[in-house]
Amino acid sequence: MPSFLQTKEWMEFQKSLGRESFDLEQGNISAKVIKHELRGRSYLYIPYGPDMDFNSMTGGMDNNVRQFIAELKSLAQREQSVFVKTEPMVDSAAQALVRHGFKKTNKEVHPHKTVIIDLDKSEDELLSSMHHKTRYNIKVAEKHSIRVEDSNDVDAFLELLHKTSKRDNFGLHSDGYYRKLLAFFKDGSSIKIDLVLASHENKPVAGAIILSYGDTAYYLHGASDHHYRSRMAPYMLHWENIKYLKQHGFKTYDFWGIDTKRWPGVTRFKLGWGGRQVEYPGSFDLPIFRFWYLIYKIYRAIFK
Repeated sequence: MPSFLQTKEWMEFQKSLGRESFDLEQGNISAKVIKHELRGRSYLYIPYGPDMDFNSMTGGMDNNVRQFIAELKSLAQREQSVFVKTEPMVDSAAQALVRHGFKKTNKEVHPHKTVIIDLDKSEDELLSSMHHKTRYNIKVAEKHSIRVEDSNDVDAFLELLHKTSKRDNFGLHSDGYYRKLLAFFKDGSSIKIDLVLASHENKPVAGAIILSYGDTAYYLHGASDHHYRSRMAPYMLHWENIKYLKQHGFKTYDFWGIDTKRWPGVTRFKLGWGGRQVEYPGSFDLPIFRFWYLIYKIYRAIFK
């Protein structure tokens, strides 16, 4: 099943943010493409795609890929986009793209490693697979009577998010982005978004934005109040969320990205839940206007 990032609904959300999107299909290859601004220019981005159905390809796999990339180049040239960035989910797709000009790059939009919990396990099995410190911290949160529930209090979450960003030194989207994300997906959409808050004595001290698509839920964004760190609210938040997802038939819970160098603390937290690590091929660029792509790479090298 393709990622939620390759759905019509996610493209409509991107359009609501002011970004153009395109739907490419060539034989048994399909891709939803987003146009991102790039300091007066632009680049095209295929998030967790393209989707390549190699089993159904006729006329030669390389010929299908070649035709798809020709369409992609044509689109990029029409849009005056400096390069195309793609982050495929499977090695076979990455290998096919590399054979036709894409180059591996370290500049990722979405992380290429994640932790996924299989929810078909019993609660006892899930607990036993956790790091002992994670189990202990869940008990600490229980002792402090941390309450977890769905919420519409976006302001409380944004306050926590800004505290977390300042503490851990990571960038944020605008407040408007999070508000729109939480409001955009309505009943009938294949994507569902929930805001979950964990409270101590009626004060929100941790929160998470959870996206669900198909039988998988994703931990997209999280925040917590460091002043209340001894209450271990994030542990109760995720444990209650895992139990809720199990009860409602979800198969997997994706912690949505780990990176020991960029986010060491967050990565330790996510690994502590005992899920399986999944690694995707990474990020690949196809230069379209080579002079401007060189300028882009030089700028990145100086200001990374």
